[in-house]
Amino acid sequence: MSADTAPIPASTSASASASASTAARSPVIGWLAVVSVMMGIFSIVTTEILPIGLLSPIGGTFGVSDGTAGLMMTLPGCLAAVAAPAVTVMTGRIDRRVMLCALMLILTLADFLAAAAPAYWVLMVSRVLVGLVIGAFWSIGAGLASRLVPEKHVGRATAVIFAAVPLGSVLGVPAGTFIGNLAGWRAAFLAMGILTVGVFAALVALVPPLPPDNVTRLAVLRDLLGDRGIRIGLAVTFLIVTAHFSAYTYVTPFLNDVTHAGPQLITAFLLVYGVAGIVGNFVAGKWAGRTLRGTFLAAAGMLAAATLLLPVVGTGKAGAIVLLVVWGLAYGAVPVCSQTWFVTSAPHAPEAASVLFTSSFQATISLGALAGGAVVDAASTSVVMVLGGIVAVLTTATLAAGPVPPEKA
Repeated sequence: MSADTAPIPASTSASASASASTAARSPVIGWLAVVSVMMGIFSIVTTEILPIGLLSPIGGTFGVSDGTAGLMMTLPGCLAAVAAPAVTVMTGRIDRRVMLCALMLILTLADFLAAAAPAYWVLMVSRVLVGLVIGAFWSIGAGLASRLVPEKHVGRATAVIFAAVPLGSVLGVPAGTFIGNLAGWRAAFLAMGILTVGVFAALVALVPPLPPDNVTRLAVLRDLLGDRGIRIGLAVTFLIVTAHFSAYTYVTPFLNDVTHAGPQLITAFLLVYGVAGIVGNFVAGKWAGRTLRGTFLAAAGMLAAATLLLPVVGTGKAGAIVLLVVWGLAYGAVPVCSQTWFVTSAPHAPEAASVLFTSSFQATISLGALAGGAVVDAASTSVVMVLGGIVAVLTTATLAAGPVPPEKA
């Protein structure tokens, strides 16, 4: 199998349909369509986590505490976990291109509504819309690579789509925070709304009609839950995402309190972490098709090592930056590996598998952050790093138990 071989197979009929459609289109247009889907996810990821850098000014505007303002982060993830199956099932017979475009319009509305919110409850309504878009767009868009480019390039195209996750952290949030500091937090949401309009136009122009290959029904999702490979995927996703977000949510206070890095150095550290995440994403896109278990095991092992060693080695700035690079490489691989695991476990129902991936991933993001917060309040940031590492070790044990989806064939 070549480096670009897709880690996400489709059914025979779906493959034939995808091959026929991609063969009739320019390869350049196909790749531009992939980039437009990636930019859609980039807009979603950036909008979702944009409040991280703007909590205090938003709270000051509406007279709420930082803790109350933090609901802007918790609410979208919880709603996305519900929206992933609900919206995808209810719209299962609608052309997927139409759905992607409609979801971008809803995200645009959410951004503009946040920018103009006269009260905090209006801002929270906008976050409800963001949660709905996250669940539905991820479920539909995450597995579209096989329908946009030739089969031999699906692995690389999937990595391009998932590059939106680290790019949102590396480029989107810092840029949004900079705009917020320069012109006010409302300007940051206004800028995201304008960007999202551009993404909508790109989706309309570049993505071909995508009638659903297999309509996703609740019965399909229920049947998938009976598959052992899917259940292993759910367990692994729950563990690795919990390990990451329980620790990473509090990496800034750790770097401040334990490493004694100043604000500017912390920003530089997190930027390096994000760049490492982009590299890890593309490395995983290349290797997951060859050895899914090995790639996932390597990511979980590196994440475990980084978080377990941070309280010891991360007391110095040099040790901290090295471990953050390892952590970034590791977590950058996680979304690609997890998505690949789900869809290769169910090649006959790739969209339904993406629904389970999205729902489990988003639910665990909220759970991990809440669990980490409880540990930090009860103990310290060093303890939460160690516990995150222990959960990552449990991830490696679960992965070792198998089965591995590609070995089923």
